[in-house]
Amino acid sequence: MKYQKFNKIALPDRQWVNSEITHAPIWCSVDLRDGNQALIKPMSLEKKIRFFNLLVELGFKEIEIGFPSASEVEYAFTRHLIENDLIPDDVSIQILTQAREHLIQKSAEALRGAKNVIVHLYNPTSTMQRKVVYKKSQEQIIQMALNGVAWIKEHFTNFEGNVRFEYSPESFTQTELDFAVKISNAVIEAWNPQAKEQMILNLPSTVESATPNVYADQIEYMSRNIVRRENVLISVHAHNDRGCAVASTELGLMAGADRVEGTLLGNGERTGNVDIVTVALNMFTQGIDPKLDLSNVNKIVKVVEASTEIPTHIRHPYVGDLVYTAFSGSHQDAIKKGMQQQEENTLWYVPYLPIDPKDVGRDYESIIQINSQSGKGGVAYILNSNFGYQIPKAMEAFVGKKVQEVSDKLEGVVSEAKIEEIFKATFVNQTKPYHIKNLEINIEGETTSIKGDFYIGEVKHKVSQKATGIIEAICRAFETLGVNFEVLEYREHALSKGKSSKAVAYFGIKSHNEVSYGVGIGENISYASINALVSALNVAKVIP
Repeated sequence: MKYQKFNKIALPDRQWVNSEITHAPIWCSVDLRDGNQALIKPMSLEKKIRFFNLLVELGFKEIEIGFPSASEVEYAFTRHLIENDLIPDDVSIQILTQAREHLIQKSAEALRGAKNVIVHLYNPTSTMQRKVVYKKSQEQIIQMALNGVAWIKEHFTNFEGNVRFEYSPESFTQTELDFAVKISNAVIEAWNPQAKEQMILNLPSTVESATPNVYADQIEYMSRNIVRRENVLISVHAHNDRGCAVASTELGLMAGADRVEGTLLGNGERTGNVDIVTVALNMFTQGIDPKLDLSNVNKIVKVVEASTEIPTHIRHPYVGDLVYTAFSGSHQDAIKKGMQQQEENTLWYVPYLPIDPKDVGRDYESIIQINSQSGKGGVAYILNSNFGYQIPKAMEAFVGKKVQEVSDKLEGVVSEAKIEEIFKATFVNQTKPYHIKNLEINIEGETTSIKGDFYIGEVKHKVSQKATGIIEAICRAFETLGVNFEVLEYREHALSKGKSSKAVAYFGIKSHNEVSYGVGIGENISYASINALVSALNVAKVIP
């Protein structure tokens, strides 16, 4: 075999399997470093500033801004943020550096004047890296890390701002666990955090090599075996090579991690970093405050796409254009029913929608879209939510069938406007072959008298009739012309709110064992009802 299975972790008494995520971790965005270095066209200074401002707006308190010792562009960006006072007092900027003295010295120069900084030191520790890249022993790799710690202490001795330290045994998930513990403990003791100081131990899944439960075992093992645990924040940094970065991060938090490094929408090397937006909104759907403001995902997508020049997939969790959209008829019907029953300020309880789109700044207009796979419930939902029609349940099938006839021909999505157009053209205020002109209505006590010109095609019939109500009188008038039918259903409501609101009515009739529906719109309920009844007759094409 060309490939070998990842070894299990010897942790028979693992505890993370019984844990739950109960609160938000410390979030650190690495978009401006890890995400930026993964771009075909790295961000310009203007794009970086816009992205940084977005991260601050979202509520990130720790932001890795780059590798200032690696290039002049990164150095200049760091200086621009500091010299232009763009960093809020409660935000720490983080920089990355290898364990090389001249790089650490330049990093210290780049950060001068900053109030709160995190110096992130890393060196590869895996067997593969030691043998293939560095050709060094474990002891030599440990000494490399300890040299880095010493140089940071030396070059940041007189730093005026608050300095925090982070260490990453890079390629941690491919490192023998006993060695990962050994080098981490050596670094912790060398940094020697005092009193309540907490250094950061970042344990990256640099190349995702196993299932998420293995990462959780590794995190729990480290949490148990590192020294001075109370002085260490364990951070996870998951990549997505196996498509499991979100799951790995969540299980890592269950295993004891305190902090998450990742990017917005998952940009990063190869298949990317963990998507912080997804992890945070996963928490939100479980009733946990993620401590990030994700109430406008459209803005997040807009800034990320403009900065990275990477389009967002339409099915991307929570933010894709179609993630709140149902085309399936059964899904649409379930969503419609759920939305109708959902009350304000109550627990969210809508089938197929794990989150209320409005909580992330999306509207309800695109929840249901109609194509050839759609059903009657979806059409009824759109007519109600977009245009105010409350069509009777029994009428939904008739309307859905007409819309589906069009969608089959279009072989694509039928727009909301097109749906209303079909609905009106088929069911609303229909005037052929039946229509009424010059209608006079007189109400005296409990008796209603009508008089008018009743047309069947081009033939006019002058009709007068009395009954206990307008609709009954209209029905009797048609009966005198030989137009026989049975009224099955009647509904009416205001089409919109306000003094200028029009009325809408719905009639279901049965004639010659065929059921038909018509809709009427009028200035008042009486005329809307008359129009609805006449429309039902026209849809049925009742022949006298």
